[in-house]
Amino acid sequence: MAHAYTPGLKVTEKLLIRKRRVLPLKGEVLAKVGDRVKPDDVVARTMLPGSVSPINVANKLGIPPEDIEMVMLKKNGDKIKENEPIAMSKTLFIFKNYCHATINGTIESISHVTGQVLQRGEPVPVEVKAYLEGEVTEVIPNEGVIVTCMGAFVQGIFGIGGETYGKIQIATPDNKTILTDDLINESLSGKVVIGGSQVTAAALKKAISIGAKGIVTGGFDDKDLRDFLGYDIGVAITGSEEIGLTLVVTEGFGQINMARKTFDLLKNHEGEMACINGATQIRAGVIRPEVVIPSKTESSYEEVAETTIVGLQAGSPIRVIRHPYFGWLGTVTDLPSPLQKLESESKARILEVEFEDGRRVIVPRANVEMIEG
Repeated sequence: MAHAYTPGLKVTEKLLIRKRRVLPLKGEVLAKVGDRVKPDDVVARTMLPGSVSPINVANKLGIPPEDIEMVMLKKNGDKIKENEPIAMSKTLFIFKNYCHATINGTIESISHVTGQVLQRGEPVPVEVKAYLEGEVTEVIPNEGVIVTCMGAFVQGIFGIGGETYGKIQIATPDNKTILTDDLINESLSGKVVIGGSQVTAAALKKAISIGAKGIVTGGFDDKDLRDFLGYDIGVAITGSEEIGLTLVVTEGFGQINMARKTFDLLKNHEGEMACINGATQIRAGVIRPEVVIPSKTESSYEEVAETTIVGLQAGSPIRVIRHPYFGWLGTVTDLPSPLQKLESESKARILEVEFEDGRRVIVPRANVEMIEG
Protein backbone atom coordinates (compact mmCIF):
# COMPACT_ATOMS: atom_id res chain seq x y z
CA MET A 1 0.00 0.00 0.00
CA ALA A 2 1.16 3.53 -0.74
CA HIS A 3 2.26 5.80 2.06
CA ALA A 4 2.17 9.59 1.95
CA TYR A 5 3.81 12.42 3.85
CA THR A 6 3.75 16.21 3.74
CA PRO A 7 7.03 17.94 4.71
CA GLY A 8 7.28 20.62 7.34
CA LEU A 9 4.41 19.74 9.66
CA LYS A 10 4.34 21.99 12.70
CA VAL A 11 4.21 20.52 16.21
CA THR A 12 4.82 23.00 19.02
CA GLU A 13 3.97 23.52 22.67
CA LYS A 14 3.56 27.28 22.36
CA LEU A 15 2.48 29.27 19.34
CA LEU A 16 0.65 32.50 18.63
CA ILE A 17 -2.38 31.41 16.63
CA ARG A 18 -4.52 33.79 14.57
CA LYS A 19 -7.64 32.70 12.73
CA ARG A 20 -9.64 34.75 10.23
CA ARG A 21 -13.32 34.15 10.86
CA VAL A 22 -15.08 35.75 7.90
CA LEU A 23 -18.46 35.53 6.18
CA PRO A 24 -18.95 34.32 2.59
CA LEU A 25 -20.88 37.57 1.92
CA LYS A 26 -20.84 40.90 3.67
CA GLY A 27 -23.02 41.00 6.75
CA GLU A 28 -23.08 41.96 10.41
CA VAL A 29 -20.09 41.62 12.74
CA LEU A 30 -21.24 40.86 16.29
CA ALA A 31 -17.91 40.91 18.17
CA LYS A 32 -15.57 43.79 18.87
CA VAL A 33 -11.86 44.10 19.56
CA GLY A 34 -11.00 42.89 23.05
CA ASP A 35 -13.93 40.48 23.38
CA ARG A 36 -13.07 37.12 24.90
CA VAL A 37 -14.78 34.40 22.87
CA LYS A 38 -15.40 30.67 23.13
CA PRO A 39 -15.58 28.20 20.21
CA ASP A 40 -19.39 28.30 19.94
CA ASP A 41 -19.70 32.10 20.16
CA VAL A 42 -21.16 33.63 16.98
CA VAL A 43 -18.90 36.48 15.83
CA ALA A 44 -20.62 37.38 12.54
CA ARG A 45 -23.77 36.57 10.61
CA THR A 46 -25.35 37.23 7.25
CA MET A 47 -28.16 36.01 5.00
CA LEU A 48 -27.36 34.06 1.85
CA PRO A 49 -29.80 34.49 -1.05
CA GLY A 50 -32.07 31.50 -1.45
CA SER A 51 -31.87 29.21 -4.46
CA VAL A 52 -33.68 30.06 -7.68
CA SER A 53 -36.49 27.81 -8.90
CA PRO A 54 -37.96 28.50 -12.38
CA ILE A 55 -41.54 27.73 -13.33
CA ASN A 56 -42.89 27.97 -16.89
CA VAL A 57 -46.19 29.74 -16.26
CA ALA A 58 -47.03 30.22 -19.95
CA ASN A 59 -46.62 26.51 -20.61
CA LYS A 60 -48.68 25.48 -17.59
CA LEU A 61 -51.55 27.82 -18.44
CA GLY A 62 -51.37 27.31 -22.20
CA ILE A 63 -50.89 30.97 -23.11
CA PRO A 64 -48.40 32.82 -25.33
CA PRO A 65 -45.36 34.05 -23.36
CA GLU A 66 -46.12 37.67 -24.22
CA ASP A 67 -49.47 37.41 -22.35
CA ILE A 68 -47.89 36.37 -19.07
CA GLU A 69 -48.29 39.76 -17.42
CA MET A 70 -52.07 39.57 -17.87
CA VAL A 71 -52.39 36.32 -15.91
CA MET A 72 -49.95 36.99 -13.09
CA LEU A 73 -51.46 37.36 -9.60
CA LYS A 74 -48.04 38.21 -8.16
CA LYS A 75 -45.55 40.83 -9.25
CA ASN A 76 -41.76 41.14 -9.05
CA GLY A 77 -40.66 41.20 -5.41
CA ASP A 78 -43.94 39.83 -4.03
CA LYS A 79 -43.77 37.22 -1.27
CA ILE A 80 -45.00 33.74 -2.15
CA LYS A 81 -45.78 30.54 -0.28
CA GLU A 82 -45.58 27.00 -1.58
CA ASN A 83 -48.81 25.94 -3.37
CA GLU A 84 -50.08 29.54 -3.37
CA PRO A 85 -51.60 30.63 -6.75
CA ILE A 86 -49.26 33.03 -8.56
CA ALA A 87 -51.05 33.13 -11.91
CA MET A 88 -54.55 32.44 -13.23
CA SER A 89 -56.12 32.16 -16.67
CA LYS A 90 -59.78 31.78 -17.66
CA THR A 91 -61.12 29.51 -20.36
CA LEU A 92 -64.52 30.16 -21.89
CA PHE A 93 -64.83 32.90 -19.21
CA ILE A 94 -65.99 30.20 -16.76
CA PHE A 95 -63.17 27.77 -15.98
CA LYS A 96 -60.07 28.96 -14.16
CA ASN A 97 -56.61 27.47 -14.46
CA TYR A 98 -54.07 28.22 -11.76
CA CYS A 99 -50.30 28.04 -11.61
CA HIS A 100 -49.01 27.55 -8.07
CA ALA A 101 -45.74 28.50 -6.40
CA THR A 102 -43.43 25.57 -5.79
CA ILE A 103 -41.38 27.13 -2.95
CA ASN A 104 -41.57 29.71 -0.17
CA GLY A 105 -39.83 32.97 -1.07
CA THR A 106 -40.35 35.84 -3.53
CA ILE A 107 -40.93 36.44 -7.23
CA GLU A 108 -37.51 37.19 -8.72
CA SER A 109 -38.47 37.97 -12.31
CA ILE A 110 -41.23 37.54 -14.89
CA SER A 111 -40.23 37.03 -18.54
CA HIS A 112 -42.64 37.85 -21.39
CA VAL A 113 -40.07 36.32 -23.77
CA THR A 114 -39.86 32.81 -22.33
CA GLY A 115 -43.02 32.81 -20.25
CA GLN A 116 -41.01 31.75 -17.22
CA VAL A 117 -41.17 33.06 -13.67
CA LEU A 118 -38.11 32.81 -11.44
CA GLN A 119 -38.88 32.10 -7.79
CA ARG A 120 -36.23 32.99 -5.22
CA GLY A 121 -36.18 30.84 -2.08
CA GLU A 122 -36.09 32.22 1.46
CA PRO A 123 -32.73 33.70 2.51
CA VAL A 124 -30.50 31.24 4.33
CA PRO A 125 -28.99 32.48 7.61
CA VAL A 126 -25.23 31.92 7.90
CA GLU A 127 -23.33 32.30 11.16
CA VAL A 128 -19.58 32.26 11.69
CA LYS A 129 -18.40 31.01 15.07
CA ALA A 130 -15.15 31.85 16.85
CA TYR A 131 -13.81 28.25 16.57
CA LEU A 132 -11.07 29.07 19.13
CA GLU A 133 -11.18 30.14 22.74
CA GLY A 134 -9.31 33.40 22.61
CA GLU A 135 -9.56 37.14 22.05
CA VAL A 136 -10.86 39.20 19.14
CA THR A 137 -7.79 41.22 18.09
CA GLU A 138 -9.11 42.71 14.86
CA VAL A 139 -12.48 43.44 13.25
CA ILE A 140 -12.85 43.25 9.48
CA PRO A 141 -15.82 45.59 8.81
CA ASN A 142 -18.93 43.82 7.48
CA GLU A 143 -16.96 40.59 7.05
CA GLY A 144 -15.72 39.10 10.30
CA VAL A 145 -12.94 39.11 12.87
CA ILE A 146 -9.52 37.73 13.68
CA VAL A 147 -9.46 35.56 16.80
CA THR A 148 -6.09 35.17 18.52
CA CYS A 149 -4.87 32.83 21.23
CA MET A 150 -1.68 31.34 22.60
CA GLY A 151 -1.61 27.60 22.68
CA ALA A 152 -0.15 24.26 21.70
CA PHE A 153 -0.45 23.47 18.01
CA VAL A 154 -0.28 20.24 15.99
CA GLN A 155 -0.60 20.04 12.22
CA GLY A 156 -1.74 16.82 10.63
CA ILE A 157 -1.23 15.47 7.15
CA PHE A 158 -4.83 14.55 6.35
CA GLY A 159 -8.26 14.90 7.87
CA ILE A 160 -11.98 14.71 7.28
CA GLY A 161 -14.80 16.54 9.03
CA GLY A 162 -15.08 20.18 10.00
CA GLU A 163 -14.46 22.34 13.04
CA THR A 164 -15.30 20.98 16.45
CA TYR A 165 -13.94 20.94 19.98
CA GLY A 166 -13.83 18.79 23.10
CA LYS A 167 -11.63 17.72 25.97
CA ILE A 168 -8.61 15.60 25.11
CA GLN A 169 -8.63 11.98 26.25
CA ILE A 170 -5.86 9.47 25.54
CA ALA A 171 -7.30 6.11 24.46
CA THR A 172 -4.12 4.11 23.80
CA PRO A 173 -1.24 3.34 26.19
CA ASP A 174 1.40 4.65 23.77
CA ASN A 175 2.01 6.07 20.31
CA LYS A 176 2.45 2.61 18.76
CA THR A 177 -0.85 0.99 19.73
CA ILE A 178 -3.65 0.67 17.16
CA LEU A 179 -6.90 2.38 18.20
CA THR A 180 -9.40 -0.46 17.90
CA ASP A 181 -13.12 -0.50 18.65
CA ASP A 182 -12.62 -2.28 21.99
CA LEU A 183 -10.77 0.84 23.25
CA ILE A 184 -13.81 3.03 22.46
CA ASN A 185 -16.43 3.32 25.21
CA GLU A 186 -19.07 5.71 26.53
CA SER A 187 -16.51 7.65 28.59
CA LEU A 188 -15.21 9.12 25.32
CA SER A 189 -18.52 10.78 24.45
CA GLY A 190 -17.93 14.47 23.67
CA LYS A 191 -14.14 14.00 23.75
CA VAL A 192 -11.29 14.45 21.29
CA VAL A 193 -9.82 10.95 21.34
CA ILE A 194 -6.07 10.43 20.91
CA GLY A 195 -4.95 7.16 19.36
CA GLY A 196 -1.57 5.68 18.49
CA SER A 197 -0.35 4.26 15.20
CA GLN A 198 -3.66 3.79 13.40
CA VAL A 199 -7.44 3.90 13.87
CA THR A 200 -9.57 1.11 12.45
CA ALA A 201 -12.78 1.71 10.52
CA ALA A 202 -14.70 -0.16 13.23
CA ALA A 203 -13.27 2.14 15.91
CA LEU A 204 -14.21 5.17 13.86
CA LYS A 205 -17.80 3.98 13.48
CA LYS A 206 -18.06 3.16 17.18
CA ALA A 207 -16.67 6.57 18.13
CA ILE A 208 -19.38 8.20 16.02
CA SER A 209 -22.07 6.05 17.63
CA ILE A 210 -21.05 7.03 21.18
CA GLY A 211 -20.80 10.73 20.31
CA ALA A 212 -17.04 11.39 20.33
CA LYS A 213 -16.16 14.79 18.85
CA GLY A 214 -12.94 13.81 17.10
CA ILE A 215 -10.10 11.33 16.72
CA VAL A 216 -6.41 12.20 16.33
CA THR A 217 -4.23 9.30 15.26
CA GLY A 218 -0.96 8.49 13.51
CA GLY A 219 -2.34 6.69 10.45
CA PHE A 220 -5.46 5.51 8.68
CA ASP A 221 -5.85 2.83 6.02
CA ASP A 222 -6.72 4.41 2.66
CA LYS A 223 -9.01 1.47 1.81
CA ASP A 224 -10.87 1.94 5.10
CA LEU A 225 -11.24 5.63 4.27
CA ARG A 226 -12.71 4.87 0.85
CA ASP A 227 -15.08 2.26 2.26
CA PHE A 228 -16.08 4.55 5.11
CA LEU A 229 -16.87 7.57 2.91
CA GLY A 230 -18.14 5.60 -0.06
CA TYR A 231 -15.96 7.50 -2.54
CA ASP A 232 -12.36 8.49 -3.27
CA ILE A 233 -11.20 11.83 -1.88
CA GLY A 234 -8.95 12.67 -4.87
CA VAL A 235 -7.43 16.16 -4.75
CA ALA A 236 -10.56 17.94 -3.55
CA ILE A 237 -10.66 19.87 -0.30
CA THR A 238 -12.03 17.95 2.67
CA GLY A 239 -13.72 19.25 5.80
CA SER A 240 -17.34 19.46 4.68
CA GLU A 241 -18.10 15.79 5.32
CA GLU A 242 -21.06 15.32 7.64
CA ILE A 243 -19.99 12.12 9.36
CA GLY A 244 -20.60 13.14 12.96
CA LEU A 245 -16.92 13.28 13.87
CA THR A 246 -13.65 14.94 12.81
CA LEU A 247 -10.58 12.82 12.04
CA VAL A 248 -7.03 14.20 12.05
CA VAL A 249 -4.22 11.94 10.80
CA THR A 250 -0.81 13.20 11.92
CA GLU A 251 1.63 10.95 10.05
CA GLY A 252 0.21 9.38 6.88
CA PHE A 253 -1.71 6.49 5.36
CA GLY A 254 -1.05 3.06 6.77
CA GLN A 255 -0.02 1.85 10.21
CA ILE A 256 2.46 4.56 11.22
CA ASN A 257 3.35 5.39 14.81
CA MET A 258 2.33 8.85 15.89
CA ALA A 259 5.48 10.90 16.41
CA ARG A 260 6.58 10.61 20.04
CA LYS A 261 6.79 14.40 20.32
CA THR A 262 3.20 14.75 19.08
CA PHE A 263 1.83 12.01 21.33
CA ASP A 264 3.63 13.37 24.41
CA LEU A 265 2.40 16.90 23.71
CA LEU A 266 -1.21 15.73 23.47
CA LYS A 267 -0.83 13.51 26.53
CA ASN A 268 0.53 16.44 28.56
CA HIS A 269 -2.67 18.33 27.77
CA GLU A 270 -5.09 15.49 28.56
CA GLY A 271 -8.28 16.89 30.05
CA GLU A 272 -7.86 20.29 28.38
CA MET A 273 -10.02 21.57 25.57
CA ALA A 274 -8.80 21.10 22.00
CA CYS A 275 -10.22 22.79 18.91
CA ILE A 276 -9.75 20.60 15.84
CA ASN A 277 -10.44 20.91 12.13
CA GLY A 278 -10.06 18.15 9.54
CA ALA A 279 -10.10 20.43 6.49
CA THR A 280 -7.35 19.37 4.06
CA GLN A 281 -6.26 20.53 0.62
CA ILE A 282 -3.21 18.95 -0.95
CA ARG A 283 -2.88 21.00 -4.13
CA ALA A 284 -2.22 24.75 -4.60
CA GLY A 285 -3.18 26.70 -1.50
CA VAL A 286 -2.32 23.90 0.94
CA ILE A 287 -4.67 23.54 3.89
CA ARG A 288 -3.68 21.17 6.68
CA PRO A 289 -5.81 19.65 9.44
CA GLU A 290 -4.96 20.91 12.90
CA VAL A 291 -5.29 20.53 16.64
CA VAL A 292 -5.23 23.75 18.67
CA ILE A 293 -5.07 23.64 22.47
CA PRO A 294 -5.72 27.20 23.68
CA SER A 295 -3.69 28.28 26.71
CA LYS A 296 -5.63 29.17 29.85
CA THR A 297 -3.12 31.85 30.86
CA GLU A 298 -3.57 35.45 29.76
CA SER A 299 -0.89 36.72 27.38
CA SER A 300 0.01 39.97 25.70
CA TYR A 301 -0.03 38.88 22.08
CA GLU A 302 1.96 41.88 20.92
CA GLU A 303 4.92 40.76 23.02
CA VAL A 304 5.15 37.35 21.40
CA ALA A 305 7.77 37.13 18.67
CA GLU A 306 6.85 35.26 15.52
CA THR A 307 8.64 31.95 15.07
CA THR A 308 11.43 32.08 12.50
CA ILE A 309 11.58 29.04 10.29
CA VAL A 310 15.14 27.85 9.70
CA GLY A 311 16.49 25.05 7.55
CA LEU A 312 17.99 21.76 8.62
CA GLN A 313 20.74 22.04 11.20
CA ALA A 314 22.32 19.90 13.90
CA GLY A 315 19.64 19.13 16.46
CA SER A 316 16.70 19.45 14.02
CA PRO A 317 14.02 16.79 14.55
CA ILE A 318 13.34 14.94 11.31
CA ARG A 319 11.37 12.05 9.85
CA VAL A 320 12.74 9.75 7.14
CA ILE A 321 10.32 9.53 4.22
CA ARG A 322 11.91 6.80 2.12
CA HIS A 323 13.02 3.24 2.64
CA PRO A 324 14.86 1.57 4.28
CA TYR A 325 14.11 3.81 7.29
CA PHE A 326 10.69 4.97 6.11
CA GLY A 327 8.70 6.63 8.90
CA TRP A 328 11.55 6.62 11.45
CA LEU A 329 11.99 9.68 13.65
CA GLY A 330 15.31 11.07 14.75
CA THR A 331 17.57 14.08 15.26
CA VAL A 332 20.16 15.50 12.88
CA THR A 333 23.66 15.10 14.34
CA ASP A 334 25.80 16.20 11.39
CA LEU A 335 25.40 17.94 8.03
CA PRO A 336 28.53 17.37 5.92
CA SER A 337 28.87 19.94 3.14
CA PRO A 338 30.60 17.92 0.36
CA LEU A 339 28.57 15.69 -1.93
CA GLN A 340 28.81 12.02 -0.94
CA LYS A 341 28.69 8.97 -3.20
CA LEU A 342 25.68 6.74 -2.48
CA GLU A 343 25.27 2.99 -3.01
CA SER A 344 23.63 3.77 -6.35
CA GLU A 345 26.92 5.46 -7.41
CA SER A 346 25.15 8.81 -7.65
CA LYS A 347 26.27 11.76 -5.53
CA ALA A 348 24.05 13.73 -3.14
CA ARG A 349 24.18 15.82 -0.01
CA ILE A 350 23.66 13.67 3.06
CA LEU A 351 23.13 14.03 6.78
CA GLU A 352 23.74 11.92 9.84
CA VAL A 353 20.66 11.15 11.91
CA GLU A 354 20.35 9.59 15.35
CA PHE A 355 17.15 7.59 15.77
CA GLU A 356 15.16 7.26 18.97
CA ASP A 357 16.80 3.89 19.69
CA GLY A 358 20.27 5.53 19.60
CA ARG A 359 21.30 4.15 16.20
CA ARG A 360 23.11 6.59 13.87
CA VAL A 361 22.85 6.28 10.09
CA ILE A 362 23.65 8.31 6.97
CA VAL A 363 20.72 9.25 4.68
CA PRO A 364 20.35 11.64 1.72
CA ARG A 365 18.91 15.00 2.74
CA ALA A 366 16.19 14.59 0.10
CA ASN A 367 14.96 11.52 2.02
CA VAL A 368 13.94 13.41 5.18
CA GLU A 369 11.45 16.03 6.25
CA MET A 370 11.93 18.44 9.12
CA ILE A 371 9.39 18.54 11.93
CA GLU A 372 8.87 22.19 12.80
CA GLY A 373 8.75 22.99 16.47
